[in-house]
Amino acid sequence: MSEAGGDKEAGTATYDVIVLGAGPVGQNVTDRARAGGLSVAVVERELVGGECSYWACVPSKALLRPVIALADVHRVDGARQAVTGRIDSERVFGRRNHYVSDWDDSGQAEAVKSMGADLFRGQGRIDGPRRVTVTSDDGARRTLTARHAVAVATGSLPSLPDLPGIQEARPWTNRRGTDSSNVPARLAIVGGGGVGVEMATLWQGLGSQVTLLARRALLPRMEPVAGELLERGLTEAGVDVRIGRQVTALRRPQPQGPVTLTLDDGSEPEVDEILFATGRRPATDDIGLDTVGLTPGSWLDVDTTCLVREVDGDWLYACGDVNHRALLTHQGKYQARTAGDAIAARAAGRPLDDAPWGDHATTADQHAVPQVFFTDPEAAAVGLTAAQAARAGHRVRTVDVPLNAAQGANLFADGYRGHARLVVDEDRGILLGVTFVGPGVSELLHSATVAVAGEVPLKRLRHAIACFPTVSEIWLFLLAAYQRERG
Repeated sequence: MSEAGGDKEAGTATYDVIVLGAGPVGQNVTDRARAGGLSVAVVERELVGGECSYWACVPSKALLRPVIALADVHRVDGARQAVTGRIDSERVFGRRNHYVSDWDDSGQAEAVKSMGADLFRGQGRIDGPRRVTVTSDDGARRTLTARHAVAVATGSLPSLPDLPGIQEARPWTNRRGTDSSNVPARLAIVGGGGVGVEMATLWQGLGSQVTLLARRALLPRMEPVAGELLERGLTEAGVDVRIGRQVTALRRPQPQGPVTLTLDDGSEPEVDEILFATGRRPATDDIGLDTVGLTPGSWLDVDTTCLVREVDGDWLYACGDVNHRALLTHQGKYQARTAGDAIAARAAGRPLDDAPWGDHATTADQHAVPQVFFTDPEAAAVGLTAAQAARAGHRVRTVDVPLNAAQGANLFADGYRGHARLVVDEDRGILLGVTFVGPGVSELLHSATVAVAGEVPLKRLRHAIACFPTVSEIWLFLLAAYQRERG
């Protein structure tokens, strides 16, 4: 099928499914709907591949990997002596450019079309039930009608605070933080969540003097030990970490001049650029939600099949960031696969298995969300923290073990420093959550995700033998510590 747009494409067309957004989430809806035998139109207003491919996950990790690799080398005696120069930022930016295909989306556009879907470029807006209008850059307008479903996968946008001087300061968001090819001498980052700490790791590693400002602890939604170890790591790397500080105003009198921050403690640090990582808002302002009784710019409330609850007729779905269940690409893709299968099943009149852990239920969004921050040290977690589990009414026991209890950790890095925590449901004998903090722990997370999502009993988990000498052997020490604590 073909890519559509422009005057010659103006008119109407009917499909089984219309997908708004051609990022990873929209592509997964498309793939599953096509696997179910449905015709699909995909509408994209920016680059096919979305935020993740060009301004978030892919470029940030492409940029961070050289920084982390260099830090890892410095932790191994005999290897650190071979490193004599500074990081080559131009080569790092070139590596990033390679992985984002120089912001050329033709390859991903071909991938969408290879699924058998039609791609429409332009602004897609819902225009009443099961109808979408697409306005291309040249003003041509086309009306698409869906027989079965419209799926919203438009993602989210940076949320900036309303501060005096913020417009003249021209702050960076995650987009400028990942597509810039210039290293600012001094960079302030506002926000201690995942984006903020990754950007602090990245730009300090590339040579900026970074000041990180956070209202509360770093990574506040994870176990406290994650933020504590990360604060220590960033500080040792040279980042000026200021916890409990807020920006109250900004000044940038000259367009190319420095930015002066006014903080709530009265201090006024001066930097060359400022990056805000202070949250996200749904990219739903201009997609026609008002035509079906919803509020433009709102998050979309969905059921376990990602069907929007407040719209009658069982035709409007919302997957990924827009439903606010888990603002993570991998979770959005998981939701999209479920939604695509549910759309196909409903279209064919097949029964839906939407019970917990069923084929058509996004249950993991409530119980087993994995997340990794590629900082130094890395922070990885799945499921509930101890505090979250207690608030949910579980009777829990926490088990804490330093990661260097595993010989594999010490062989991975001299003087390895890290931490592991289990959150155990004492009544059911299963894991509710797992947290790892330390170099290289991202590769430990899937084993924990399987244990949490699979509700593997601890008495069975102890028979999953970890190879010696790997960092994964930490599981042996965690389970042994749990047995000792129980007595």
